[in-house]
Amino acid sequence: METSGQSLSPISQLSSRLTVAQEAVDRPLAAFSHDYRPGHDTGRHRHARAQLLYATAGVMRIATGSAGWIVPPGRALWMPAGEVHAVRADGRVAMRALFFRADAARVGPVTTAVLAIAPLLHELVLAACALPLEWDPAGRAGHLAALILEELAAAPVLPLGVPEGRDPRLRRITAALRAHPADARGLEAWAGDAGASVRTLTRLFRAETGMGFAAWRQQLRLAEAAALLAAGASPARAAARVGYASASAFGAAFRAAFGHTPGAVHG
Repeated sequence: METSGQSLSPISQLSSRLTVAQEAVDRPLAAFSHDYRPGHDTGRHRHARAQLLYATAGVMRIATGSAGWIVPPGRALWMPAGEVHAVRADGRVAMRALFFRADAARVGPVTTAVLAIAPLLHELVLAACALPLEWDPAGRAGHLAALILEELAAAPVLPLGVPEGRDPRLRRITAALRAHPADARGLEAWAGDAGASVRTLTRLFRAETGMGFAAWRQQLRLAEAAALLAAGASPARAAARVGYASASAFGAAFRAAFGHTPGAVHG
């Protein structure tokens, strides 16, 4: 693991020691298992290999240079090699991750993305975690790895990433809404706090996040709601916490984004 030109924090040094073997072994993939306490933060770092960050328990909040990612159980973050990022545990997190050699990494998305993890892929990841680092490519482990790559290639991408802008005026708004997603103020109300006109803010949202303000806020709210549901909140409570006045509107938006109702996640 490498840092982005900065010295490693003690936590990042620990992460580096934990994953160095997985990033060096000459196998298409290598598994990594570790449990993290609530609030654990890895600090900014990057890996030489692509990785699949998956947790069987707990919610991961992962920040890259261009977006914030919310990854509840049943989802995983695919991250290409070299992507600078930091991982924070929202609650206790049971990490079960995979690192991929360059040739094997071609099955994954070109950019960072949240993937839906089907029950079969879940079991395959757990099985990989039980393998020795230098598993036999000609034996059962080789077939297991090949099936993991097939399943990854078919995994659906989910809208759990929320783009982050660079302009400091834009970041004042996005940081405030990440802290309080239920805030219902429009751009007119935010303009004074941000120190920019509505026209400028509208242009910045389009240019730096690829979407308008309303679409960006909805994506943030749905991602935060997914984390709340994974933590056990009821659909009604999750909807209210992220700013939906109508449970039916929340349900329709959630289903359109994720392909199932909020009730399918709860519990």
